[in-house]
Amino acid sequence: MQKSVRYNEGHALYLSVVARKEGTRRGHLSKKTAENGRWSEKYFALHQNVLFYFDSDQSARPAGIYLLEGCACERVPSPKASGAAKEPPDKQHYFLISFGHEGQKPLELRTEEDSNCDEWVEAIQQASYSDLIIEREVLMQKYLHLLQIMETEKVAANQLRTQLEDQDTEIERLKAEIVALNKSKEKMLPYQSNQEEEDPDIKKIKMVQSFMRGWLCRRKWKIIVQDYICSPHAESMRKRNQIVFNMVEAESEYVLQLSILVNCFLRPLRMAASSKKPPISHDDVSSIFLNSETIMFLHEIFHQGLKARIANWPTLVLADLFDILLPMLNIYQEFVRNHQYSLQVLANCKQNRDFDKLLKQYESNAACEGRMLETFLTYPMFQIPRYIITLHELLAHTPHEHVERKSLEFAKSKLEELSKMMHDEVSDTENIRKNLAIERMIVEGCDILLDTSQTFVRQGSLIQLPSVEKGKSKVRLGSLSLRKEGERQCFLFTKHFLICTRTSGGKLHLLKVRGTLSLIECTLIEELDTTDEDYNSAGQGFNHLEFKIVVEPADGPSFSVVLLAPSRQEKAAWTSDISQCIDNIRCNGLMTSVYEENSKVSVPHMIKSDVRLHKDDVDICFSKTLNSCKVPQIRYASVERLLERLTDLRFLSIDFLNTFLHTYRIFTTATVVMDKLADIYKKPFTSIPVRSLELFFATNQGPWSGEPLNNKSPRLARKFSSPPPLSIPSRTSSPVHSRKLSLSSPVSNKSGVLDLSANSSNVQPTSCPNVYSIGFTGPDKAYDKEFLIRRAATNRVLNVLRHWISKHSQDFEMNGELKTCVITLLEEVLRDPDLLSQERKATANILSALSQDDPEDSQLKIEDILQMAECPKTECFESLSAMELAEQITLLDHIVFRSIPYEEFLGQGWMKIDKNERTPYIMRTSQHFNDMSNLVASQIMTHTDVGSRASSIEKWLAVADICRCLNNYNGVLEITSALNRSAIYRLKKTWAKVCKQVGSEKETMAAFFFHTELILYHDYCVYSQTKDRSPPQSKFFI
Repeated sequence: MQKSVRYNEGHALYLSVVARKEGTRRGHLSKKTAENGRWSEKYFALHQNVLFYFDSDQSARPAGIYLLEGCACERVPSPKASGAAKEPPDKQHYFLISFGHEGQKPLELRTEEDSNCDEWVEAIQQASYSDLIIEREVLMQKYLHLLQIMETEKVAANQLRTQLEDQDTEIERLKAEIVALNKSKEKMLPYQSNQEEEDPDIKKIKMVQSFMRGWLCRRKWKIIVQDYICSPHAESMRKRNQIVFNMVEAESEYVLQLSILVNCFLRPLRMAASSKKPPISHDDVSSIFLNSETIMFLHEIFHQGLKARIANWPTLVLADLFDILLPMLNIYQEFVRNHQYSLQVLANCKQNRDFDKLLKQYESNAACEGRMLETFLTYPMFQIPRYIITLHELLAHTPHEHVERKSLEFAKSKLEELSKMMHDEVSDTENIRKNLAIERMIVEGCDILLDTSQTFVRQGSLIQLPSVEKGKSKVRLGSLSLRKEGERQCFLFTKHFLICTRTSGGKLHLLKVRGTLSLIECTLIEELDTTDEDYNSAGQGFNHLEFKIVVEPADGPSFSVVLLAPSRQEKAAWTSDISQCIDNIRCNGLMTSVYEENSKVSVPHMIKSDVRLHKDDVDICFSKTLNSCKVPQIRYASVERLLERLTDLRFLSIDFLNTFLHTYRIFTTATVVMDKLADIYKKPFTSIPVRSLELFFATNQGPWSGEPLNNKSPRLARKFSSPPPLSIPSRTSSPVHSRKLSLSSPVSNKSGVLDLSANSSNVQPTSCPNVYSIGFTGPDKAYDKEFLIRRAATNRVLNVLRHWISKHSQDFEMNGELKTCVITLLEEVLRDPDLLSQERKATANILSALSQDDPEDSQLKIEDILQMAECPKTECFESLSAMELAEQITLLDHIVFRSIPYEEFLGQGWMKIDKNERTPYIMRTSQHFNDMSNLVASQIMTHTDVGSRASSIEKWLAVADICRCLNNYNGVLEITSALNRSAIYRLKKTWAKVCKQVGSEKETMAAFFFHTELILYHDYCVYSQTKDRSPPQSKFFI
């Protein structure tokens, strides 16, 4: 039997008495009974959120209680009249109280007066603690705002009080002076009375003296005013006022741009979408112009407030305007998150001819000034950073004791937080859209790209070498069929490697067999041995440009894929990124198998519990975006914390490693990084972070503490690293089939060491005991842990050095001391008696890559190009075709751009005073641009007759058009800038003879570059991916 609910009856009776005397509403109402549906009149009393009803107004005890918290009250229409009704329905007014859960019947009430019914409904609707809480929060906000105003007024009152005290002191001093002057005047009166009338000359002298005194006083006052005008405080106030005026002008321009976007594009397209034959749907219009109209209304209000404050100049108070603006700026998050998708929808809609024609008609409006719709959609993307920069400049010229200082700092901090959130969301969204774009490029689709944890790493063209059967001829590099049939478009992600073929139409097709490789099942072999079957079948004409991926699927036989890179730089980049992705997956899988709390935890508990990996501190700040290792990305940190992350053995994110190697030159030196790596190798127990060593000493964690494990488990069969892998080959094992070291490997009890070299084909399924509790006892067990730590430390050092040398070889070419230090360390590693065979091989490969000469040293360099401009060769311009000129210009620009080191793009060194020392290659690039522009202009002006000049202009325009087709936009800009020079632009007779079609092409290219100049920030990732490629694959957007 279910027990009844108990409540405090005495307190309920007390509340009923209070309700009868002081209730919010009291009176007679008709209540409908639930048993027979009859109406009975009761006396109701409402107190706070409790409704009591009595049998009569004289009853001492209530007949019932209703708790109104979370209920809803509304009027209902009168029911149909019945014959038994005492009064007609039009004289009865009904309302219903419904409770927010199932099983509870609503309470039906009625009154005889309409006003009485409305008053009861309103009183019951307001009888809720949630409304009181909301009202309390509103009052608290107003109270805090008033406190802030009071603090401001207190500061102002203190300042005025200080000024009054200073003025009182000055008044007392002046009074003392007046008293002293009066006394001296009284002493002079007897003497003056005895004097006769003054001489006129004396009067003139006194007048001159009075005039001089007045002039001196005015001069002194003028000097005081001029000194204040030239003082730092006045200069700061002038700059502050100028910043405010510029902000108002920028806000006016921004509101105008938003009004053009809404009035010239959004509203007309909405009307067009409602027509009989709509060129665009309403959904597409909403996707393109998401929140644009709301943003315009918001900034119109903000702009009106700014203009009102400017009208009260010189009193400028702006903090309260930002306080009103800040809570509403969250709409920018949705706009920024949707921006890339809106441009994509717009590009798809432009495929419709009717829509494209209509859009060009809108863009031809005089208010647009030749700007396209994409330009107006881009303006809101820069508004939040513009506010941050403006507030930063405003605070730089605002005194610390200023009334608005704290409010402006608060507004700036809030805007920075919003900007960080927008940046992180855009990064995640761009990664997802990048994967979806690749998935749409593949005709068959690819389900693995729908996983949001997949992060794109790189893509490019490689040649897949076919497996040659016995008795057939070997494959040669120069074989035309190999290049046509074996060319593959490859995509590398953090977890998978995709191999696709490209048809003549440009579509991609995923290979039906072995087109998707799971990196957790792969092993990378950078250099093929002479005993390798693939090496023997492929021949020896590849100049070590091939690498092999061995795949060992759990549900099938193993196979290998041999790929051929176009150059050594491309091979080094591919192998470096592939090996890093494999390392991240296997290291994360190894730790997950040891430390995961349940089967669904993807991040090890040890990493999650380490607050230093996700909590901000004085020397580090994290982002909300996770890297490839599921650890928050670092926004900024000290050098010590960055080096600590670099040497953390628990993980090494590929994006962190690439970013560190790109940017370390700004905040540290190569010698410091090299010393840290040497310490990690030589003294791993003192140099490696303590939390990183817990991976090897946590013997009682995870599922391995007691019971034996099944060696067939796919979670325990993950490998630790590749390459350089941790493996110990046995004397009888094959060099090709060598197992990697993992904590699930079987242990040999015969010799007391790890036996990890058994051939995978000869291993029988056996249960695997804990490697830390069986196989080593006493000191042997400690030795095992030390052995693992040393091997892991060596693996990390070799991993970092391999990426550093393969992707940033210029650091070692320009710094001989660094190169010598690395060679010394690698030679010391080779002398290690405990070095594993695969580590020894990896160290030898790094040494050979570091010591070998660059095969491209004989090619043309940027210094040679600049020297050619100083000593030009006399070669006939007419003898070269436009195609040859365009190709040569593209090749020269390719050499110029690929010679720029990564570090010169950081810190905007090309805008500093010492730009020639900080960014010499960028300045040489600028010089090359000017030389090419001078070459084009001088070649045109060498002709004396009008017809020859017109032919030369037509030819250069053809060269520019070919450069545009070759994606060499820098070459197009070199030619167009030469044609826009005053010496050539003013040749009216020459331009009159130029073909009209060619002239229209010039105007088209000029308009193209006018719009591209609006995008000032270039994604350097595109450059970094194409930097080491051979032309004509490289694209120039700079």
